[in-house]
Amino acid sequence: MRMNPRSDIHDRLAASLREARKARGLSLDAVAKLSGVSRSMVSQIERGESSPTVATLWNLTQALQVDFAGLLEGRPEPGIEVVRAGAAPVIGGRGLGVSIRILSPADAVGEHEVYDLRFAINGLLESEPHSAGCREHLTVIEGQIRVRSGEDEQVLGPGDTARYPADRDHAIAAESGAARALLIVQDS
Repeated sequence: MRMNPRSDIHDRLAASLREARKARGLSLDAVAKLSGVSRSMVSQIERGESSPTVATLWNLTQALQVDFAGLLEGRPEPGIEVVRAGAAPVIGGRGLGVSIRILSPADAVGEHEVYDLRFAINGLLESEPHSAGCREHLTVIEGQIRVRSGEDEQVLGPGDTARYPADRDHAIAAESGAARALLIVQDS
């Protein structure tokens, strides 16, 4: 049985755009606003029901901060994949005084996500419960961070790691000044 190459391209494009949107925690409405592409068109493209123009694809890749040239590529080739510091996508609109840079690949969403968290003075990232069994692993690189999971709280300094359930309300806050940490989320 031969696959229709045109259908294969649509499927890869749809999957890549959908994964990029979900990896950034964006709704269809948010992507529409950021890209200037209508919500219905974004939805049709993600379902593989529409062939977007190059201009539409460009607007979507810019809004989602994904590589336009690599959008239709399949699985990565063996070797070293490098994402330069300035090219790593950043999640906006979450928390107060916190920058969340995505370090994990889009295909890891929901399984094993890695984030670089940078907190301004009094920065705060509060989260509602993730899926049952989800755990977070937080390692402080700089500064002092208070982590709360449910009713439990701990203060961490540079080099400290906290592992805690994330399937209940939880929060991460810069305790006294700016701070930086790596966050690994498992089974979200």
